Amino acid sequence: MPRSARRVARRVVTDALVVRTVAYGESDVVATFLTQEEGKVAAIVRGARKGSRRTAGALEPVHTVRATYEDKGTELVTLKEASVVRPRTRLLARLERIEAAGTLLRWGRHVFPPKTAEPAAFATIMETLDALDALDERDGAPEAELACAGLRLLADVGWGVELARCVKCGRPCPDDASAQLDPGRGGIVCRSCGGARVLVPAAVRRAALAATARAPGASALAAPHAAALAEIVEAAMAAHAGFE
Repeated sequence: MPRSARRVARRVVTDALVVRTVAYGESDVVATFLTQEEGKVAAIVRGARKGSRRTAGALEPVHTVRATYEDKGTELVTLKEASVVRPRTRLLARLERIEAAGTLLRWGRHVFPPKTAEPAAFATIMETLDALDALDERDGAPEAELACAGLRLLADVGWGVELARCVKCGRPCPDDASAQLDPGRGGIVCRSCGGARVLVPAAVRRAALAATARAPGASALAAPHAAALAEIVEAAMAAHAGFE
């Protein structure tokens, strides 16, 4: 290739979260990062399976890392170095927190588009991981933090679930009324319009609205309905992006 036709590598330094690693060749891995600067990025990490000192401990999920990579405009960037800048060791001390964090990162991997910054969604994930890390034995269940985060993520990337009024005719739904959710249409559907599949009780609707609005105490309000709220998130994400 002529010298003039060679791609010039663009160097990027950004805070990031590792959401997936896959073995590649004999000693490398392909790591998927959610980054503050450029959204979802897939990076080849040379020598990672042999214990590269440039990434020691930085390819574990849940910790915030400072990643430096070179981008030549191809599908994969090349990770040059990474280091942990915000460890979350308390989160790793409890299985239910690890499971919640794992689900959160999986959701993030699906909602982030490749190489497109999503600052609000990135902030939501960071704040939720911090909240999970800060929980103590007396605090509410991690599932409530996760459910609230999922609803906010949907709103952050423009996939928000409309829970206040029918998405087809616009008719408001009373605060004390249950509703039918149609994930494919992006919200609740009144009986007249029909076609919805998922029942959302009134209390669950109120918890979801509070979570999406980041209302004070939303996690406490969501706690009794965490499983139902997580199902709403999964249904909405599946309608938009599908799951592996």
